[in-house]
Amino acid sequence: MDALHTAGIRFAEVLQSGPPWLEKFWISVTSLADPKSIFTVCFPLTYFLDRKVGVSVLWIGLVSEWLNVILKWFLFGERPFWWVHESGLASKELVMLRQFPVSCETGPGSPSGHCMITGAALWPLVTALTALASRHSRSLVVNLTPFGAYTLLQLAVGLSRVFVLAHFPHQVVGGILAGTALGWGLQARTPATCTSGFFMATALALLLSSLALHSLVIAAGINIDWSIHLATKWCSNPAWLRLDTRPFASVCRDTGSALGLGLAAGFPLHRGEPLDPWQRVAGAVLALVAIQGLHRLLQPTDATLWYGTSFLKYAAGPWLVASLLPWLVLSLTRPRGSPHAE
Repeated sequence: MDALHTAGIRFAEVLQSGPPWLEKFWISVTSLADPKSIFTVCFPLTYFLDRKVGVSVLWIGLVSEWLNVILKWFLFGERPFWWVHESGLASKELVMLRQFPVSCETGPGSPSGHCMITGAALWPLVTALTALASRHSRSLVVNLTPFGAYTLLQLAVGLSRVFVLAHFPHQVVGGILAGTALGWGLQARTPATCTSGFFMATALALLLSSLALHSLVIAAGINIDWSIHLATKWCSNPAWLRLDTRPFASVCRDTGSALGLGLAAGFPLHRGEPLDPWQRVAGAVLALVAIQGLHRLLQPTDATLWYGTSFLKYAAGPWLVASLLPWLVLSLTRPRGSPHAE
């Protein structure tokens, strides 16, 4: 593995030797492709494009992120920003590498979560856009554009992760392959019409199984926090260490989102009345504003409180998007005197 890791370090050096504008591009790509964006940006937008696609994006996102956490716990993947020092390579040879605010992720590195989760969650959107294009055009170029954009995005995200020293190239490739396979495999199994009980049971199962596997690894004598210690040791700026990069932060996000789908199914304000195009646009804008505002509230520094508030925020998000906001848009835009008006 040392030879593979060393080759990855050299590749990162080549990427970092590019012009300043390319540096800004890679950092922007890796920031925009953060798995959180699936829950806070992609889900709200796709839900108001098509309800089933939106639920599929969120469902596949939370399942693939949970699986990514489990894989990272058992694969013990190194990250370049600490491996280059722990291996002694930086003391033996001249290594021209820089860290960035997005470099210091605290979880294990394999496979890449950015590539795996983004690739899986965006698959239903890509297939929906491809189907839409094929209904309106016979051009092969037009029909292949969504998958072409998907492929280029995955490549850009992967290169950006290597550039910021968050992943080695083989971890990126593994994430891309796993994400594509999960997206393809889970799309047809999206529980878009399931009851609230199913989603709440799923949330409980994800949480309990995570805690059980965590306890199992500790009982086996493995220090499951080894990556947090190395990230803390070798991050060049302690302010760049973030709680939301820890594995349990992902578990909170996934279980909270599953619970949120249950709340939306169990306490619906919106009864399925269709929205016209302008109402969809209004709903999408309101959803983005509401979700972004929600996640800017209450940022406690205590880890336990942070995990708790993060869970509640991600539980509230799907209910806001799938229940409250469609009802609000319909209520505000429905003509007076409508037989449906309350």
